[in-house]
Amino acid sequence: MRFDNAIQIDSNAVAFINDVLGSDGDISLVSGDASFRRYFRVKTSDEQFIFMDAPPAKEDSAPFVDIATFLGKQGIAVPKIIKARLDLGYLIIDDFGDTTFLKALQSGVAAPTLYQEAIEVLLAMQSTPKDGTCIAHTRPYDKALLTREFALFTDWYIEGICKKSISEKDKKSFEAIFEQIMDYLLAMPTCFVHRDYHSRNLMWQGSIQKGKRVGVIDFQDAVMGPITYDLASLMRDCYVAWERPFREQVCTQWLNGAREKLDYQPSKKQFKKDFDWMALQRNLKAIGIFGRLSLRDGKHGYLEDIPRTFTYVKETLADYPELSGLSKLIGKYTP
Repeated sequence: MRFDNAIQIDSNAVAFINDVLGSDGDISLVSGDASFRRYFRVKTSDEQFIFMDAPPAKEDSAPFVDIATFLGKQGIAVPKIIKARLDLGYLIIDDFGDTTFLKALQSGVAAPTLYQEAIEVLLAMQSTPKDGTCIAHTRPYDKALLTREFALFTDWYIEGICKKSISEKDKKSFEAIFEQIMDYLLAMPTCFVHRDYHSRNLMWQGSIQKGKRVGVIDFQDAVMGPITYDLASLMRDCYVAWERPFREQVCTQWLNGAREKLDYQPSKKQFKKDFDWMALQRNLKAIGIFGRLSLRDGKHGYLEDIPRTFTYVKETLADYPELSGLSKLIGKYTP
């Protein structure tokens, strides 16, 4: 294999690639991501693949393989696992190209075209059988997980990025309001939840599997959780902002499908709250994660996405008087 000397890839990885794909080809770095994983493109004489390097001490790739296998069998376009050595953290998978939804939007692809397709894929993924054949089926989005996620906002953003020490009284106030939100979310119907279904993890056309235009990646953290979670990820996206009319249009498409395929039959008012409160939790979590990525991992670029994400948070808080206490607390400790 030929590769740029600037690429840092160890000899064991090269030997693994050579063993699976042969030694005649080129290796180039595609990207890293918010985790410790790195991705390389391997071009042979007539095909190309992605080599994923996920250090076992930092990343457990077994869920990725398990969930990819499950979703693939259900007809969802996820990367096929060509070869895996989980003990080394090495995987060779399908290459879906470089055109994420975010890049497709930037290049002029019409948003309705993209998001109509994304909703159909989402509904197909949410309606996959809950038969215990996937690790996600054994991982509930429970109160313990929600509690840890809310803590990301207070610990890593308020106290970390904003450098504000939260008083004991206000900590209890935060906890009480978070408890209120969690109780509501946990009462919602549940289904398969991708957990990062947004414009950077949806791939458009390119070399996606034949007959399919949307490819899904980064699903290794999937769980069984609230039915509106992935829709909230998509339409309250931290990386691209949508005005209310477009969000409502896409949400209506999803809701019509969910009534039929998921037997989710909320009133208009209930659906709005189901969506908004789920989006609020996810957006606060994301802000905390962006703070952690900066402070712990030195990945500061994600801080640029915080203002956009906060816009969604403020919009939701303004719509619900019962969350005025949270609005005041956030206003007290954040810029």
